[in-house]
Formats: sequence, C-alpha cells, structure tokens
Amino acid sequence: MDAGSSSRQPPGRTMTVRCCIVGGGPAGMMLGYLLGRAGIDVVVLEKHGDFFRDFRGDTVHPSTLQVMDELGLIDGFLKLPHQRLQKMDGMFGGASVRIADLSRLKVKYPFIAFMPQWDFLNFLRESGKRFASLKVMMSTEATDLIQDGGRIAGVRAMTPEGVVDILADLTIACDGRHSLVRERAGLAAEEIGAPMDVLWFRAGKRDHETESVFARVEPGKMMVTFDRGDYWQCAYIIAKGHYDAVKARGLPALLDDVARMAPILKPGLSNLKSWDDVKLLTVAINRLPRWTRPGLLCIGDAAHAMSPMGGVGVNLAVQDAVATANLLAAKLVNGCPSEDELDAVRRRREFPVRMTQRMQVVAQNNIVSAALKPGGAPLKAPLAMRLITAVPWLQGITARFIGLGVRPEHVQSALSAGN
Repeated sequence: MDAGSSSRQPPGRTMTVRCCIVGGGPAGMMLGYLLGRAGIDVVVLEKHGDFFRDFRGDTVHPSTLQVMDELGLIDGFLKLPHQRLQKMDGMFGGASVRIADLSRLKVKYPFIAFMPQWDFLNFLRESGKRFASLKVMMSTEATDLIQDGGRIAGVRAMTPEGVVDILADLTIACDGRHSLVRERAGLAAEEIGAPMDVLWFRAGKRDHETESVFARVEPGKMMVTFDRGDYWQCAYIIAKGHYDAVKARGLPALLDDVARMAPILKPGLSNLKSWDDVKLLTVAINRLPRWTRPGLLCIGDAAHAMSPMGGVGVNLAVQDAVATANLLAAKLVNGCPSEDELDAVRRRREFPVRMTQRMQVVAQNNIVSAALKPGGAPLKAPLAMRLITAVPWLQGITARFIGLGVRPEHVQSALSAGN
C-alpha cells in the first residue's frame, strides 16, 4: 500500500474508516450526514477551518428543502435567517419579463430559500453531531491518494497536528471543480464551455428598499441581484476572459454601469472601495465521462461543474449525495462496493446532469452571448421568454426545471437503529 508519487510528506499517524469523503461542500456534508445517519463509519475532510468563502452558491431550491423535510431537519433549518423567492422577474432590454413562478409548484415548499451556504453547511455539521459514526475534520486537506495495487485505499491528509493517512474502503471526491482527488486519480473532465465569467460583490441595502427584479439584461451588460435582507448580493456578468479589460476601465466605470442598470443599488455601491471588494468567479461547465475507479467515486462539482445559470449547482450536488446514499449505504455495511456498483451513481445521475447542462448551454447561447455581444444593438427578449411571460401556466414549467430539476431524488437510505 502506498501513497501517490506526488506526495513528499513522510507518513504520520493512521486512521481507518469505512468511507472517507474529501470536501465539506453541499455534496460532502449532505453525504456525510446521510451515511452517518445510516450508521456507516464516515469521515468528512474540509481543508478550511470554517465554511466561509467569498463565493458559494446559496440558493436552496424546493428539491433540497424537500430532502431536509424527509430528514426531519426542515423546522430547524427554516429558523435560520433566510429570504424566500417565488416569482423570478427580469428586465430584458427595458421590458419586464417573468422567468418563473414557483408558487405554481405542487410541492410542500414552493419557494427558493436564499441562505448563506456557510449557514447551510454549519447546520448540517451541527445536526450530524448526534451520529457517533460521523466525524468532520476541519482544517484537514487531502494531499494525495493512497493506492493498494490498482485500488484507491484512502487519502493522505495534512492536519494542524501533522500528516495522517486515512485508510478507507471507499473514498468519495466532493472537493469541487478543481478536485485534487479527481486529478490524482487520473480522471479527466470533458469541457463544455461557458461564454462568461462573473464579478461577485455586495451593495449596501437600506431597510425600506425592496425590488422583485432578479435579472437585468441590456446591450453589452447583464446582472443578477439577490435581496439578502440587509444587503444586495450582485453578480455582474462579463464576457469570458474580459476581467482584465473591465478592470482596466477602473472601478468607478464598473459601478456607474451597475447604477445605471439598477438605480436602487446606487446608494449602497459606496461600500465598494477597491477591487478587493469584487471577486472574480471563473465559470465552467464540464463533466466526467467516468466517475469511478476501484475504491473511488466522484460526485457534485468534482464530477460535473455547473454554470451559475439558474443557481442549480448546490441542489445538483445535494441530489448526487442523496442518490449516492440511496444506492450505496446498505452495501457499505459490508465493505467497498464493486466499481460497477459505484458506477450506478453515475448511471442514475448522468441524465439529470446532462439535461441541466444542456438547458444552461441553451440559455447561455440565446441570452448571455447575445447580451454580451459588443456593439450595443437593441435587445429583444427571446420568443420563449416572451411566451413564458404572456402565458402564466408556462411559468410553472420553468419553475419546475429551476426548483425541482430533472428527476429529483428522495431519501431512501435507512436510519440506523443506533441513531
């Protein structure tokens, strides 16, 4: 048994678990909770000391709210500070459009909950403390894979106390679109491409300010805003690779563009003092053709990076975690499932991923690329968007795609007798 050749750290202490999950994002924390709930000896590794990040998706959709309900967590979850959104409106070339109406969904929670992702993840961590079989190790970064012949047998990780070798029957990569585990395993993603990147920043918000406009599209410009209660979270869309050009124009020029698109934001933009207050999110859409190796499974962004279009990334990751627990929890009781059994997760989740990415590409090509095209030509909402606005029942179709996704998962993994 050996660590990959890229590791130069001497081996330290060793621990053994049934399942090691690398990455404490939505996929990792939800899967850790589900496996711990099922009585599986599982450890989740999170390389940071907390869950706070400059950019993390924080739209919790009806599909995820349903999962929280099925786990008996919904009451406590909805006590956390959040905002609710049912009707998604936009301004396209100066014309008002209705993107979706989630109130038309025949579900228990017909709304999107806007909640900082760190609150969501902290809630899962705190809720999971009642499971003796679940351990979450913060400030613990996987640095390499441990291999036993052709099988992945765990990970080597750096902790505040030094190196630890975590031997695991099954290792699951939930470490995001820049997954080290995926790279060490030699699994390469197929790039689908995205025409844009995102500038992410906050604008101050006064108590009396309110607005239902979600997205704004003008010639050469596009922006999405979220009401966070005491501030506006803003996503300013730029053409792929144009960050340096935007920055060269200067921060005042960017803020002037923002204020013209959304006058309600103008007073709060004084909060932005330098480019340090504006974070660049590089957008990618990709997916792995192969999610597994013997002893290893990739899920969430490690298996498929999603565009921010529709804000579905968090919810796809949660759906992956639920499907993984449904398919593998009982098998993990007896050791590592075969690679074919692990691949059942891909076979279950690949269709929803492909369909979601396909719709994101359609939206990119018909809305984002047109909006960001230089020249300032007058914009007109695409025919499909005008139909959705004019025919209210169509707003339930887009709501279903955004809010529930393709083939939503439901919790089937058992609650162990000891829990």
